Amino acid sequence: MVSGTEVRREAVVGSPARPAGRRRWLVPVLLTVGWLLGVGWRMWSSRHVPLPIAHTDEDSYLHTARALVGGPGGFSSENGPLRRVGYPLLISPAFLGERDFVDSYRLVHLVNAAVNATVLPLAYLLVRRLVPVRRAVALVAAAVAATLPATVFYAGVAMIDAVLAPLVLAWLLAVHHWVRRPGPLVAAGAGALVGAFHLLHSRGLVIVGVHVGLMLLLFLRRRIGPPQVLAAVLPVLAAALLNEAVIRLLGDRVYLLGDPPGGGTVRAVASGQGLLRVGAAVATQLWYLVVITFGLAGVAWAGAVRTLLRPASTGSRDAAGATRWTLGVALVTSVGVAAGASVILAGITTKPLDAIYGRYVQMLAPFWLLVGVGMLVTATPRARWRRAAVAAGVLLAGATLVAGRLAWVASRGHELRYGGFGAPDLMALTGGWREFRPFTGAVVGLVGCLLLVVAVGRPRWRVPVLAALVVVNLGTMQTITDRLVRPMVAATAPTPRVADVGVRPGDRVWASLGVQWVLRFNLSHQVTWADVRWFVEKPPADADVVFVRWAPGGPDDWDGDRYGFVRMGGNVEQHWAAWRRR
Repeated sequence: MVSGTEVRREAVVGSPARPAGRRRWLVPVLLTVGWLLGVGWRMWSSRHVPLPIAHTDEDSYLHTARALVGGPGGFSSENGPLRRVGYPLLISPAFLGERDFVDSYRLVHLVNAAVNATVLPLAYLLVRRLVPVRRAVALVAAAVAATLPATVFYAGVAMIDAVLAPLVLAWLLAVHHWVRRPGPLVAAGAGALVGAFHLLHSRGLVIVGVHVGLMLLLFLRRRIGPPQVLAAVLPVLAAALLNEAVIRLLGDRVYLLGDPPGGGTVRAVASGQGLLRVGAAVATQLWYLVVITFGLAGVAWAGAVRTLLRPASTGSRDAAGATRWTLGVALVTSVGVAAGASVILAGITTKPLDAIYGRYVQMLAPFWLLVGVGMLVTATPRARWRRAAVAAGVLLAGATLVAGRLAWVASRGHELRYGGFGAPDLMALTGGWREFRPFTGAVVGLVGCLLLVVAVGRPRWRVPVLAALVVVNLGTMQTITDRLVRPMVAATAPTPRVADVGVRPGDRVWASLGVQWVLRFNLSHQVTWADVRWFVEKPPADADVVFVRWAPGGPDDWDGDRYGFVRMGGNVEQHWAAWRRR
């Protein structure tokens, strides 16, 4: 990552390589306490979310998790080729036993929080492995990574993104160790983490491809032999087989509503204009990473490219060589994930494309933030400003590209979607709750980067300034909760509860398509004993209870009297009611 001169410079200004014996226990204790605090903070932040708000992804995972432990199934918005069962397997214990859905959902939050908070110890280990910074700097940098909204946000919903950031850090740690000290055990560990990616989400295909490429390069350079190749491949194959086995076990209890990628994906990139659209989407996602890391991702990329272009050291298994390989793997993965997401999304949606959809690259934000901190702390003043200049260029060029893209689409009478789950942290940092503000984002990144460059030049300022970023992250998450999450909950949580209007366990329940879809899903989640199917107008003959539209005086108000039903209750302002057959 850095030259020998830069490494020695940090070693001089830092603390001794080994702490005094009596303090050796302090770091593990701080990391353990930090993890516990992180779990508690995540649970506290999600306390306002009693029902899903990220439809239909959450619904898909929750239905599958419930079916895995013997409960009723339901629909999934996934499609066959991209279907994955890893996250439902992880959260399925929350649905064991008979409990209210809200309680199960809260247990899902706890699973998310416990896994997501491991970013703190993993980030500390990673930054200490990659760069020789002081333990205090490494601890605070890890805290910044662990509190990034890009890391934390999805811990409050039942979505796979809650567990991907720590998985990225663990995988890149394994890559570094594998390159530095090759062996069958560490090869199998890296393969197992890659297999976990494949089991969790379709973007794991990119990770699998990078893993195979790394394995082949190491083999061709005679750094690993056939036993390690086998050890690295078998866990990935085992994960793929497990995914298929669980899908077959589920059978038709979970039925798919998603369309598989096909001709639309090919058409999306089969023209010059299509390639430009995809390229713009990729650039937007990468620019987003630089903004939300306060310029540190741009600093990291500048240093990483410089490291890769510099002639390799003669030592094939030294720390610098392993870092070089790790950075190369991370760069390829970042571009690959952004490109893969842009191509797939362009091909499977008939709706307007997103102005930004940062969800797929968010898992990489903690890693690049940590590398950026290392690139600044260990650099000479001249190198520090050069890297910051690259980050500034990326921020300004990216903002110009985004603004141009938005203007070009608007000039043709269209607009790109801009929703709460596209980039909630960018919304909070720029105040862009209703509109995309690319130049405001660039200013946020530039100011943050400038302050960091100035601060790290003074060793005594490093810890306080990084600690200030933790405060910024906490404030940003609170803003997201107040301005985005709580309004979503208010708009999507049906009241009263279905139990309070007289729906009882054992009732055969159906829902009308006339009920607004988000409310229909959240009403159905409260029926934990059966899969709630849908109907249009006439209720099925076996229906005991139906959820239908309630709009007095409106043409679409459902009249249950003619079908032999009596209304039990509901919410006329939310336009839903529960009716029971007489």
